[in-house]
Amino acid sequence: METIQRRPARPVFVGNVQVGGGAPISVQSMTNTLTCDIDATVEQIRRLESVGCEIIRVAVPDQKSADAIREIKQQITIPLIADIHFDHRLAVASAKAGADCLRINPGNIGPVGRVQKIVDCAKDLNISIRIGVNAGSLEKDLLKQYSGATAEAMVESALRQINLMESLQFDALKISLKASDVKRTVSAYRLLAEKTDIPFHVGVTEAGTLYSGIVKSSLGIGMLLAAGVGDTIRVSLTRDPADEVRTGFEILKALDIRRRGPELISCPTCGRCEINLFEIVEQIEKALMTKTVPIKIAVMGCVVNGPGEAREADIGVAGGRDIGILFKNGKVVRKIPGENLVETLLDEIAKYETDQNGSE
Repeated sequence: METIQRRPARPVFVGNVQVGGGAPISVQSMTNTLTCDIDATVEQIRRLESVGCEIIRVAVPDQKSADAIREIKQQITIPLIADIHFDHRLAVASAKAGADCLRINPGNIGPVGRVQKIVDCAKDLNISIRIGVNAGSLEKDLLKQYSGATAEAMVESALRQINLMESLQFDALKISLKASDVKRTVSAYRLLAEKTDIPFHVGVTEAGTLYSGIVKSSLGIGMLLAAGVGDTIRVSLTRDPADEVRTGFEILKALDIRRRGPELISCPTCGRCEINLFEIVEQIEKALMTKTVPIKIAVMGCVVNGPGEAREADIGVAGGRDIGILFKNGKVVRKIPGENLVETLLDEIAKYETDQNGSE
């Protein structure tokens, strides 16, 4: 696979995670708990940490949520972004409570004086700001000027806010330009990529439920990353945020940009399949969620063609009626009872992980 030439972007830090400047593309998510419910929010963030989330964003709709950031930060290990709309005072409060970055929306954050207060606070605390342009909340004058929330209008909103921030001598910026449709999102990022070296947070907003959301996000994020555009990503799903993180890493893996954890391949099943492959794959996938070892695993439903079809896998199983086979590197190792397929494969993965860790 050809190496993707990434768009040059200045380095910006979100806590201890570098975004841009050649740093690895990071995977973000956002909590769906009430931020003021500290226990629930911490529990969710820790679970997201375990599946690889590298930056987390929390909604800050009120002062209680801003205050909660202080305690949340003490109990998590990844950087935290405070998501602010409408009220600049919540941005200042979140920063003082320990947020590593502020996300503000130029469409609703208010006039220059309010932005100045946010910038002054960010400077004092040495934290970054993400300008989060959203097609659903653009400035009214831009909607009128461009006859709607076009890609060009989104870019104009971004440039307006960038120019304001830089006039205030603040350049620790990231930017996002999100719409709920792929074409407009991709167009906006491509247009802005020609005009600035600010690092991009990439995603398709309000992408939808599991299937439509994954398709939209994979297309939108994938098209941009394949063109070298994007420094950190978030897959938006009406779903458990852990699925956002998993999908994000799968997108990076599919483009051979980053690899985290196992790669699981399985056959789509056909009339030769004599086992409940769906259930087996689901059990294995769930067990692998927190694994970090880079291993290719195959789960096949046919003992005839399984090993051959999964020749590039490190370890795999193929099941038939009442019996299965374990194979490594495409070669049959031994036969195993059908009911032991999952247990055997997970044991072999654990051995592989131990061997890999021992050789480091």
